[in-house]
Amino acid sequence: MDQDAPKSAGDARPWLKKIKHAEKAFDVWQEKCKRIDKLYANLERLASNSGDREFQIFWANLEVLKPTIYERAPAPVVMPRHSDLGEVVRKASEMLERALTYDVEADDLHDTLKMVRDDLALCARGVPWVLDNGECIHVERCDFLHEPARKWREVTWVARAAYLTKEDGVERFGDAFRDVETKKIGSSQDDHYEESEEKAKVWEIWCKKTRRIYYVTEGVESLLDESEPFIDVKGFYPCPKPAMATVEPGTLKPVPDFVYYRDQVDEINILTSRIHSLTESLRMKGFYAAGTAELGEAIETAMKQTSDKAILVPVSNFAAMGGANLKDSIIWLPVREIGELVASLVAMRKQLIEDVYEITGLSDIMRGSTEASETLGAQKLKAQFGNVRIRQKQEEMVRIALDVLRIKAEIFCETMEAFEIADMAAMQMPDVMQVRQMAMQAQQAGQQFKPPVTIAQVDQLFKSERIRQFVMEVETDSTIAADEQAEKDSRIEFITAVGGFMQQALPLAAQAPEIAPFAGEMLRFAAGGFRAGRDMGAAIDDLVETISQRAAQAGQEPSPEQMQAQADAQKAQAEMQIKQGELQVRQQEAQGKLQLQAQEQQIGAQDRMRDAALKRFELMLKAQEMGLKQDDQALRERQAEIDALFRMEEAEIEREQQRAVRLGDEG
Repeated sequence: MDQDAPKSAGDARPWLKKIKHAEKAFDVWQEKCKRIDKLYANLERLASNSGDREFQIFWANLEVLKPTIYERAPAPVVMPRHSDLGEVVRKASEMLERALTYDVEADDLHDTLKMVRDDLALCARGVPWVLDNGECIHVERCDFLHEPARKWREVTWVARAAYLTKEDGVERFGDAFRDVETKKIGSSQDDHYEESEEKAKVWEIWCKKTRRIYYVTEGVESLLDESEPFIDVKGFYPCPKPAMATVEPGTLKPVPDFVYYRDQVDEINILTSRIHSLTESLRMKGFYAAGTAELGEAIETAMKQTSDKAILVPVSNFAAMGGANLKDSIIWLPVREIGELVASLVAMRKQLIEDVYEITGLSDIMRGSTEASETLGAQKLKAQFGNVRIRQKQEEMVRIALDVLRIKAEIFCETMEAFEIADMAAMQMPDVMQVRQMAMQAQQAGQQFKPPVTIAQVDQLFKSERIRQFVMEVETDSTIAADEQAEKDSRIEFITAVGGFMQQALPLAAQAPEIAPFAGEMLRFAAGGFRAGRDMGAAIDDLVETISQRAAQAGQEPSPEQMQAQADAQKAQAEMQIKQGELQVRQQEAQGKLQLQAQEQQIGAQDRMRDAALKRFELMLKAQEMGLKQDDQALRERQAEIDALFRMEEAEIEREQQRAVRLGDEG
């Protein structure tokens, strides 16, 4: 049982005791870091002309080291853990990656990580902290504490200091904050650089054992507040493990790199001060006899002369020189010996500087210094040696960036709706109603319909914490400066490898469709080893799916014999259709001829009827001409003959019509 556990729900004294204990555990490191800060960049000390001359190798080393450790903002990479997890996981990964990419820029994560990098390079520890709204901030060295432990896994609580004015504190924590002591917050340089408002230091403590958050401040024995975590992130803490360089064995106490070559830096500064003093004494000075006053005045005039044009000094009493040479009248200081001593000191300082570079691992190639006689292999070897020495710090910054992105991803998934993340990602995804409308439209058009991924499916995956971590993986690319030539070589290698593989695989897949899925998986496996392959993951997956679908269609195609039989059947069917078409044409021609004959017969019958009517009319006219000359008996006989003749004509016409009708029915 923890002996320092709170005695009551609102007792802050045990936590204040833990804070004091942690501050004492890191007190030596904090004091060392304060001195290192002043040595690195203290304007008052550096601007003063009263101190000894120094060689600023510490500042120069850090300015070379910092961009080597971390140079560019991380690029989020979210992808399915496995290639067969389906379209929902792929779309969700794409949406989350685009949202994180936007957030990296909107949150100024690059500036935050640069401050973490500076702390890592200067003091061997840097700490970021993710707030409940997903914003990532940098925590100053003196504002972060954790339980003193041997390993980070054994740490049960972490704390971050926040500074609040009395008005903000009362608004946040109530009347308990009114009696809190406030003071002005300044820099660690013990100067007058401080804020204008007085603030109180409030510790926000995250306890993994109780899974609670506690707020305490010095001078208040009760807790200011106590709450549950706003989100249950992996690892519980809202901050990743701090970026650390060297630590004391068995502890988490950082050891700054500077302490390893502090002696060499002190010696370099001592030699620099001596070189400066000796250089000041490198002036032409000599001695002459005091008795010859006029000669002494002439020599002093010559020594003080600064004009390049005045090369002769007149002497009125030249006989005072005694007829001797001028060099025999003056004894000069040993300047040559002083110059040789300065050269020796410079050589000693150069050797000490090389020792510093050996300790820090900064090769001359990394510092932009080389010799024309060096070969390319020698330069690459030096660069590789330097990268090995600082690789641990580079990996720490990559880990920090990755952990921050993962915490941000968990906050987005659990606190935001999917449509909000889609807005951040600038993605358009249909809902369930829109998918139903699209399905109805496709059904009415008689088209096949493949349902797209809906926003509800993505939201369900985001809110499922247990499933999400199994199917989605958040990564980041390198955060160090990119080598453009190496990037070009990598892309060319990727294109060459994929192009050569496709040239061999596609013909084989065409001949043996059953190996197409295997070839697609090989392509995905080969592309996964390249950075460009991850960027083209979705396109490669679509290509593999297309290859598999075509292989499945090719597997359903008939054999060559079946294709030949099918072609023969289609040919016979085409010939039959042609013959049927010709027969129909002939039948249509015969029917047309019969119809024409029937029309002609009908026209002939009409002509005969008309002729019979004319004859009947003529007979009637003749009967009228006979008049009364004929008796009634003769008239009736004549009339009977006419009627009989007319009936015969009608019978003949009726027989012709019936014959035409029979011919039409038979055709």
